[in-house]
Amino acid sequence: MTNQEKIQELLDLRVKARLGGGEKRINDQHNKGKLTARERIDILLDEGSFEEFDMFVTHRCTDFGLEKELYLSDGVVTGYGTIDGRLVYVFSQDFTVFGGSLSETYATKICKVMDQAMKVGAPVIGINDSGGARIQEGVKSLGGYADIFERNILSSGLIPQISAIFGPCAGGAVYSPALTDFIVMSKDTSYMFVTGPKVVKTVTGEDVTTEQLGGAKVHATKSGIAHFVSENEEEGLLLIRKLMSYLPQNNLEDPPIAICDDPIDRLEDSLNEIIPENSNKPYDVKDVIHAVVDNHEIIETQRDFAPNIITAFARFNGMSVGIVANQPSYLAGVLDINSSRKAARFVRFCDAFNIPIVTFVDVPGFLPGTAQEYNGIIIHGAKLLYAYGEATVPKVTIILRKAYGGAYDVMSSKHLRGDINYAWPTAEIAVMGPRGAIEVLNSKEIAAIKDDAERAKFIAEKENEYRTKFANPYNAAKFGYIDDVIEPRNTRFRICRALQSLQTKKVVNPPKKHSNLPL
Repeated sequence: MTNQEKIQELLDLRVKARLGGGEKRINDQHNKGKLTARERIDILLDEGSFEEFDMFVTHRCTDFGLEKELYLSDGVVTGYGTIDGRLVYVFSQDFTVFGGSLSETYATKICKVMDQAMKVGAPVIGINDSGGARIQEGVKSLGGYADIFERNILSSGLIPQISAIFGPCAGGAVYSPALTDFIVMSKDTSYMFVTGPKVVKTVTGEDVTTEQLGGAKVHATKSGIAHFVSENEEEGLLLIRKLMSYLPQNNLEDPPIAICDDPIDRLEDSLNEIIPENSNKPYDVKDVIHAVVDNHEIIETQRDFAPNIITAFARFNGMSVGIVANQPSYLAGVLDINSSRKAARFVRFCDAFNIPIVTFVDVPGFLPGTAQEYNGIIIHGAKLLYAYGEATVPKVTIILRKAYGGAYDVMSSKHLRGDINYAWPTAEIAVMGPRGAIEVLNSKEIAAIKDDAERAKFIAEKENEYRTKFANPYNAAKFGYIDDVIEPRNTRFRICRALQSLQTKKVVNPPKKHSNLPL
C-alpha cells in the first residue's frame, strides 16, 4: 500500500467515524428534534478548535453477536477545544450508536478526557444522550459508570463540571450529572430518572409518563436537579458558553475579568423608592439586582425551583460574582428546605472557584409548620449556615429590609465572617417582627384589654415603639455588626468598591481531612 493509499484509508475511516450509526439513524435523531453528538460539539466550541481523541476505538464485546456490529468511536465523541479561546474538555454521547449505551471502551474514553482535564486544570463538559448501560457487556459496563463517578468526585471543587442532558439519561447514568456542578436540560427531548415508568408501575402501581417522571419541567420545578432549561439544544449549548464566561478554569485561578463600560458610580435613584412603606408588602428583588450589576445583566440558576431565593451570576466592574438574594415576592422571601439547599450548594460552588458572593437580605425567618420540621428544616437550614460560615471568598452583604431571627445569622452575617456588611435605612434587624415581638413581650397587657379598638390601638403603639427601638439598622450598626448604613441609590458603587478592596483577601480554614457538613 502506497503512502497516498494509506492517507486515503485514514480519510475514509474518519468519514466513517463521523457518520456514527449511519445516515438513517442520524435522520431519526434529527426527526426527534435532536442534534448529533458532533453537531452539538460544533455549536458548543469555538469554530475549528475541536481536537478529537479515540476516533478509532471500538468495543471489545464478543457476546450476543455484538462482534459483528462495530462502529468507530463506539458511541461517544471525546476531545478538547476552546470556548472564547479558553480550553475545555468535552464528551458527547452518540445516540445513533447502540442508543448511546455505555460500554467498557466508551467509559475508558470518557475517563481519559476527565483525567487529562484534571492534569491541566480545565473544565469538563459532558453532553448526555444515552439509553444507559450496554446490557451485553454486563458488569464491565457498570464498572465503567463507577470509574466515571469516581473521577466526578475527585474533580469536584477542582475543575468546573457541566452536564447537558439532551436525550435519555436513566438508571446509573443519572449519577454522573448529579455529581457535576450544573445541569442543563432541553424541553421535550430530555429526561432523567433512576427507574423508568414501567418499573414505577410494577413496583408502586403508579401510572406516569416519561415526561411526568423525569422531564425538564419536573426537574426544573419540583426536584431542582436542572439548573437551566433551554427551549432547544442549540440554546442550551450557547447558554453553557455564556455560563463558562463567569467561571475560572480551575480552583487555583480567578474568574476572567470582563471589560466594563458601565460606570461603577452609576446612581440608581429608583432604589430609594423601591421598598414599600408597608413592610408587609412585597417587591421584586430582581429589580434591585438588575439595577446594580454591570449592564443590568445576570444569569440565574434554578430559576423555577425555590423561587423564594435567587441565585445568579453577575458582574461588578467586570468581576464575576455569585449573587444570593431573598425574594419577597414569593412566600415573603422566607427560608425553607428547598431554598436553603439551593442557596447552600450555590455558595459552596462559588467558594470552591474563587467567586465572590454578594448577598441581598430581606428575610422574615424560616418557614414554620410540621411539613418543614418533619422533613428536616433544621438540618437543611444548617446547610446554608454552614456554607456561608465555611466560605473564604470575599463576602459582601446588603440588608434591604427584614433580617429577623436565626435567618439574620444565616444570610452571610458579620458573625459568619461576612467581610463588608451594609444596610439600607429601611433595614429591620431584630429577633422577630414587631407584631410577633409585642405579642410575646406584652401578652398580659394585651389580654387584659377587653375593648377591641383599645387593644388594637395599644398594639399599634407598642409596635411603633418596638420598631423605633429595635427594627432598624442603627442598633446593629452600634455594635459593629453593620459596617455602614448606605443610601440605596449608591449601592452599586459601594459594592464595587467593597469587592475591589477585598481582592487580596486571604483566609485559610483550619486543616482537616474533610468537614462533616449536615447532609
